[in-house]
Amino acid sequence: MNELKPLGIYIHIPFCRSKCQYCDFYSIGGSRDRRLVDNYLQALSEHFKETGALATDYVVDTVYFGGGTPSFFGADNLRRIFAELQHRFRVDKDAEITFEANPDSVSDNLLRKLRADGFNRMSLGVQSDHDDVLQKLGRPHTYEQARTAFQQARACGFDNISLDMMYGLPNQSAEQWEQTLTHVLNLRPEHISCYGLKLEPGTPLWEYRDAANLPSDEVQADMYLNTVEILEASGYRQYEISNFSKPGFESRHNLKYWLGDEYIGFGPAASSDFAGKRFTNNRDIQNYIRGVLKQDVTILLECESIPARERAGEYVMLRLRTTQGISPEEYEKQYLMPFAPLLAAIEPLAAREYFVQKDGRWILTPKGFLVSNQIIVRLQEAQEASEPLAKKR
Repeated sequence: MNELKPLGIYIHIPFCRSKCQYCDFYSIGGSRDRRLVDNYLQALSEHFKETGALATDYVVDTVYFGGGTPSFFGADNLRRIFAELQHRFRVDKDAEITFEANPDSVSDNLLRKLRADGFNRMSLGVQSDHDDVLQKLGRPHTYEQARTAFQQARACGFDNISLDMMYGLPNQSAEQWEQTLTHVLNLRPEHISCYGLKLEPGTPLWEYRDAANLPSDEVQADMYLNTVEILEASGYRQYEISNFSKPGFESRHNLKYWLGDEYIGFGPAASSDFAGKRFTNNRDIQNYIRGVLKQDVTILLECESIPARERAGEYVMLRLRTTQGISPEEYEKQYLMPFAPLLAAIEPLAAREYFVQKDGRWILTPKGFLVSNQIIVRLQEAQEASEPLAKKR
């Protein structure tokens, strides 16, 4: 019998109480239309059925309910989706089952129901401990609600909780950010994600960005470097540019994206990398539902096989997001591409303390993470100019 291959499942819940000022993810703000919710649940069920038949050689070891706001969608709806997923896929008994939550839609009832059904990880969107900043960001909660939600999750048996935080916020100083980290560390979560605020075109925040009084790039860089030091000193290991955890509590699902493992996304705008192909679902929920149930609209916006050279470029781009870095031996063996051109680009950067070599792997330093986009472009340009090893023989 062939060994089962691991598979991650992402389920997009595109419903929110309200849209945040900075958010460019696909979601619908406002009340949940019952007919739309029922149609969406039916579409997900049918999509699971169709896709599960193609994944009989896989075992699902991570499931991630993202959004939108899964907690706003409600425990009963989430449980129904998970039960259907278990019916159509082989889900490992030790799988990591994560749901995202906003503090305002967390309750004892929701937490107890989800924990009883096997959900074992919560990612709580806190973002800031300053209520005035939360209000400017369009967040529908206070920091006290975030603290209460965390404590409720603990009391309901969740021993793997991640807190999402943001720096570079309106009127935020480096000192305020350090104070925020202190408050968050006092809660003792297993995992902390710290993201710099990104201004995305088309969002309300983008429109008034010049009047938002955002910290300068230099101040944000200091915030980031201080974050790495403070969290490391508190026992949180950085394993990705923006992610830190206690030992053994890394996000197993998100690591699939960064390590190039296989995953399938369900719901509008969800992406997949499965069976050698990458595909993205239709971004509109009504079109997604029609595409699944009536098949009169194309579900997939994109679907393509990825050439080996492009996979090699992705290996560089994604692995350099992590503290695992890239391995010359691994790179040449998997992609039959020479590492020497990359090494020629890496060595002068290492001299400037952007890279460090550890156990035969090249890893970005925190200083390197700050300019990782430019570094990755430089390495990918070196890669594009090289010939595959096979052609040299």
